[in-house]
Amino acid sequence: MNTVRSRPVVLCLSGHDPSGGAGLQADIEAIMAQGCHAAPTVTALTVQNSIDVSDFRVLDADWVLAQADAVIKDMTVAGVKLGMLGSVSMVDTVVQILQRLQGLPIVCDPVLRAGGGGALGKDEVGYAMRERLLPVATIATPNLPEARILAELPNGTPDECAAKLLPFCQHLLITGGHGEESRVHNRLYSRDGSTATFTCDRLPGSYHGSGCTLASALAGRLALGEDTHTAVENALAYTWRTLRDADRPGAGQYFPRRLPTDFCN
Repeated sequence: MNTVRSRPVVLCLSGHDPSGGAGLQADIEAIMAQGCHAAPTVTALTVQNSIDVSDFRVLDADWVLAQADAVIKDMTVAGVKLGMLGSVSMVDTVVQILQRLQGLPIVCDPVLRAGGGGALGKDEVGYAMRERLLPVATIATPNLPEARILAELPNGTPDECAAKLLPFCQHLLITGGHGEESRVHNRLYSRDGSTATFTCDRLPGSYHGSGCTLASALAGRLALGEDTHTAVENALAYTWRTLRDADRPGAGQYFPRRLPTDFCN
């Protein structure tokens, strides 16, 4: 009889990236690396590779609800990770799902752009996420360009964006890496007024799926019971290592190496 203790289950609601660099595959690998089990619900299908995204299609709400319902009926969900939703109607669909999962840690990664710059949803999707999902999320993890869209501040600093967004969410992690500074600054803001900055060395190259990797690792750490500050610190450290060890399977961006090469040995 198998008496091994079950791993915490993290429900992932995000898009599928056929290149495997971002989206649900990134979620699955990063969550596995934290010692958790990923339960992926597909919200959208994309046409993309390591260079850019060229198209996407949001799934019917009934299909998404059915996927999530099958998991929720069968498993005890310990955390939720939200990624690409792609439309305002899908935001509403996800709100319906979350109403059944109250009291769980929820990480909202407001995916609006692919690593190559292509759009994965109109700005109005970001605004819907801000108004309807950030208030129920434990933490949101936008990069600075995404934070500027959400805050409607095209040239806003991280502090200015945080001031605009914190009324909507408990915690906000605005990630760096989009400038030219030699050190990357990732800033954690909390509604109680506390802040923390985590810095790391900038790595050469451009990466596909780094945001998905971070948000999923963070969801895994929270599902394991870590407090927000510790979970953020551990997820950032893990993500940096995946970028340090990244490889380049295509002609474009590097892919984070989320699982060790001997993971299955």
